[in-house]
Amino acid sequence: MIIELGHFALALSLAVALIQSSVPLIGAARGNVAWMNVARQAAVLQFVLIAFAFATLIHAYVTSDFSVVGVYQNSHSAKPLIYKISGVWGNHEGSLVLWVTILAVFGALVAVLGRNLPPALRARTLAVQGMISLGFIAFILFTSNPFTRLFPTPEEGNGLNPILQDPGLAVHPPMLYFGYVGFSMAFSFAVAALIEGRVDAAWARWVRPWTLAAWLSLTLGIGLGSWWAYYTLGWGGWWMWDPVENASFLPWLTGTALLHSAIVVEKREALKSWTILLAIVTFSMSLLGTFLVRSGVLTSVHAFASDPTRGIFILMLLGIAIGGSLTLYAIRAPQMDGGGIFAPISREGGLLINNLLLTTACATVFLGTLYPLITETLAGGRISVGEPYFNAVFIPLMVPLFLLMGIGPLLAWKRGDLGGALTRLKVAAGISVGAAAVTMLVAGFALADIGGAFGIAMAAWLGASTLIEWGERVKFGRSGSWSRIVNLPRAAYGMTIAHFGMAVLIFGVSGASAWKTESIQVQAPGETVQIAGYGLTFKGVEELPVDNYTAERATIEVKRGDNIVAVLHPERRTYVQPPTQTTFSSIHTTYASDLLTTLGEAEGENGAYVTRFYHEPLVPFLWYGILLMFFGGIVSLTDRRHRVGAPRRAPASAAMPVPAAAE
Repeated sequence: MIIELGHFALALSLAVALIQSSVPLIGAARGNVAWMNVARQAAVLQFVLIAFAFATLIHAYVTSDFSVVGVYQNSHSAKPLIYKISGVWGNHEGSLVLWVTILAVFGALVAVLGRNLPPALRARTLAVQGMISLGFIAFILFTSNPFTRLFPTPEEGNGLNPILQDPGLAVHPPMLYFGYVGFSMAFSFAVAALIEGRVDAAWARWVRPWTLAAWLSLTLGIGLGSWWAYYTLGWGGWWMWDPVENASFLPWLTGTALLHSAIVVEKREALKSWTILLAIVTFSMSLLGTFLVRSGVLTSVHAFASDPTRGIFILMLLGIAIGGSLTLYAIRAPQMDGGGIFAPISREGGLLINNLLLTTACATVFLGTLYPLITETLAGGRISVGEPYFNAVFIPLMVPLFLLMGIGPLLAWKRGDLGGALTRLKVAAGISVGAAAVTMLVAGFALADIGGAFGIAMAAWLGASTLIEWGERVKFGRSGSWSRIVNLPRAAYGMTIAHFGMAVLIFGVSGASAWKTESIQVQAPGETVQIAGYGLTFKGVEELPVDNYTAERATIEVKRGDNIVAVLHPERRTYVQPPTQTTFSSIHTTYASDLLTTLGEAEGENGAYVTRFYHEPLVPFLWYGILLMFFGGIVSLTDRRHRVGAPRRAPASAAMPVPAAAE
């Protein structure tokens, strides 16, 4: 009965979404305040209904109600509670319910917290949000119903994919979805602004916190997924340019551009049309990621669905959402006031180049991800686009971006002094050159180490220039600097922390990419293998029964010289339901480098096993950088200006003229 109530609540939310997507739009066009207020009430009601439906689905998984098809296919009574709960979104149907739940959360937050928004803009924004909900709730109910019953009721379920039975499943998908869905708010604000015919500094101030919240969620979600792949899949693969990994990276790139572009609109009322386009493209990339994961066109450990009919439905949603918004943009954007004028050498100019580099990088990743699918469709053959392509086209775009990240914040608005900015960055340039020289000296001046040294130099440049910009901003060491440090807006601190986090991330990626070493061999008990100055002695394997799997657990003694520094226990796990084998690595970290060990199959009769050892220098700094970027976003989000609301909008006469037909 509970599951039927959840199904009914989700169906009722479809009707509410239909009302939310239509009545407020008509009210805004007619100036009817009562009809416009329907948007707020509908958004809150929709959240209540969808949250209830989601709760009933969680209840079915927790109680192992195998009369529900999804629970039978993706759960098992022997699973720990955390995997029963997280297993709700470890499959296609349940993950979509999580998707629309988060969508409803954002709509309700705008309804409750957006009281300072102009009624017409709020109504139109929530109406667009209602349209998105309408499409996805219909998709769930008509193609991916998670409440379908199964008769007769099986005594036991099939279980969850063992790769997904990890704490990462509890946090990685929800964080990614908060990022994906969060960009829907920027999209809704953009479409509402196009309908209204007005974009100004106040609009940008309203959009920025929602964009920032989505960006930091997606940043952490991608980082968590990278860490999960690194320690679980057993090959130290923190990033493999997997198509579904790329699907999450695409909106991050354009979302980063959108975040910076919105600053220009807020500060200088420039780049308005470009910012609107970025908001549309960013959410379009989120929808594309949904299509890739759930359409069946990709085969990946991340992909959930293999039913092409679902892909057709999502493709139709993409066509309506992306095609409709771009058509509206094409009609209305030419009428939009261009805003403030600025010189090419200025902070606005730097941010514009930043945008162009990020969107070009997004285009290269987009092409590399979809090109195999396009050629397979048109020519019938399957080709592979892998790491060499992405490294060859992506990295050259990032180098000027990182150089610009150091210079841009030191340029003035409207008209900057490039020579003066470069003069103030002489110390950063010296530190960068010195870091490269020291790296090559330590590495032994090998040609193969040039790429790694260049990456370290880029990290040093960005880190030093970020600190120099902060010092210039507060006039560090001069009279009154402490007062400026205390009173500096949190958004400025957030930028500094996030940019420095990117420098730390580059440092980690450079080290792990350039100097990673690995050793794969068959080891008998007592044998020792040397790697990166460590001696790893294989002591043997024991079998350990656990609730829902049996583990072959190795003991590997790690020595540095004559000292034992760690005892590691990589595992091979054989799950009961479904009957599947997987690996679980064991890592020794110095917090500056990692030694990762995995256990392979048994070889021969003498207790020998295949073992794989990987030394990952500097890779922990990758995670430190992501955490710093996330923390910088949090600090910026707490800026007082986001809490007190946007400035008053200009008089109506300053708005773009709106043709009568548009209203």
